[in-house]
Amino acid sequence: KSHEELLIPPTLCHAKTNVMFLKTHKTASSTVLNILFRFAERYNLTVALPADQQFHLGYPTTFMAHFVEGFETIGQNYNIMCNHLRFNPLEVKKVMAANTFYFSILRNPISLLESSYIYYKNIVPAFSISKNVNEFLASPTKYYHPRDYGENIYARNIMWFDFGYNNNEEDDTEYTQAVLEEIEQNFDLILIADYFDESMILLKHTLCWDLDDVIYFKLNSRSQDTVQTLTPESEEKIKTWCSLDWKLYLHFNQSFWRRIEETIGLKVLEEEVDHLRTRQKELMETCLSEQEAVRKNHIRNKALLPYQSGAANILGYNLKKDLDNSIVRTCQQMVMPELQYTSHLYAVQHPHKKRKKL
Repeated sequence: KSHEELLIPPTLCHAKTNVMFLKTHKTASSTVLNILFRFAERYNLTVALPADQQFHLGYPTTFMAHFVEGFETIGQNYNIMCNHLRFNPLEVKKVMAANTFYFSILRNPISLLESSYIYYKNIVPAFSISKNVNEFLASPTKYYHPRDYGENIYARNIMWFDFGYNNNEEDDTEYTQAVLEEIEQNFDLILIADYFDESMILLKHTLCWDLDDVIYFKLNSRSQDTVQTLTPESEEKIKTWCSLDWKLYLHFNQSFWRRIEETIGLKVLEEEVDHLRTRQKELMETCLSEQEAVRKNHIRNKALLPYQSGAANILGYNLKKDLDNSIVRTCQQMVMPELQYTSHLYAVQHPHKKRKKL
């Protein structure tokens, strides 16, 4: 290499290590959580974990700082916050440092609602009393009663709710515009689950992380046979029934692609998505005995069984038996379901506290 080339520093940015991720529901957010947990372990960072036996930060109650384990003593010295919470910027700011990077992820409300329907079938009154998702959407108000507000949050504008807003609010232009602007002020980046790999590349660039920091195995997904097919009428209905989420999604899907064009460009994006997928495939071949996710009854090691909900068959993974010592920990982390990983980090960070019961 010539003398000049050596003077160019390899990277002009520093990896951001103070990160707050608003974990939304049924948006591939468990996979993002796993990425953040692994990053925290890799760089020995402190995670703001739910206190005591909880697995989320007070959800669906609006977030308060004292929901975080050790908040009174640790104060603003947390690096990562990513367990489920209902966003409350003033309280989150008490926990996270001033230079924290805030991001979240959204999903097309059409596939989101079908996913919620299956996953929350047994706990959401509006879902459990309807036969299937199309019947529910044919006349949502027949099944959705405001008095069941608490249990019904997953049935209407759930993303709007997760961001801290009223999911039953009238969809009035001035109001929605104000909310979208507020979200833009509070968050540095909003990713799109429907373009997950592209989202990971944008995240990597924005946080100045390595490719290996955003490699993932898809977690908390369900088997295809539990997916219900929406009629075209149902799809249209979702846009009006969940119109707040629909506006939220359209707005940030646009800003997502604009951000990509202004920063990395589509050509580099495509190359890096290819790298990500190649590396992911390599790791799956290295780590997994089946090279793909398996149904719950095929998971050999019950310690790696993901939480099962509703009518969904939540898939998991089987690791190869005699993995090399250098890679075994990485493989274990990549397939560790959310509750087990939260419990593991909690035991590491708070060794004197009672372990979280799974």
